[in-house]
Amino acid sequence: MGKKPMHFIKRHVSMAVGALCGICNGLFGAGGGIVAVPLLKWSGIPIKKAHATSLMVILPISIVSAVLYLWNGSVTFTAALPYLPGGFIGAVAGALLMSKVPDLLLRKAFGAFMIYAAVRLFLR
Repeated sequence: MGKKPMHFIKRHVSMAVGALCGICNGLFGAGGGIVAVPLLKWSGIPIKKAHATSLMVILPISIVSAVLYLWNGSVTFTAALPYLPGGFIGAVAGALLMSKVPDLLLRKAFGAFMIYAAVRLFLR
């Protein structure tokens, strides 16, 4: 009996985190990952698994966002095409490197990137 309420809470918290990631992704591009990683880490998932899980969550959300942006005429596939080869290469390199990067360094690098992005956005 005690397990059922906890499962209910965990499922609804997961849905809320997913909804928040989707909203951020729709508004900010792949910004849902910036929300997902800390929330997944907060929920008890180890940092490397949180990054990997974030990508698995963001991929379908990004596809939905991209289709809606294409459908609304906000972007064209032609405009995105030049960035795809480098993005694929970078994604493979990052995924391969993540297993070699110590957790502490990964956390600090992610935090530094978030601070850099925040300062850059604030000063624009």
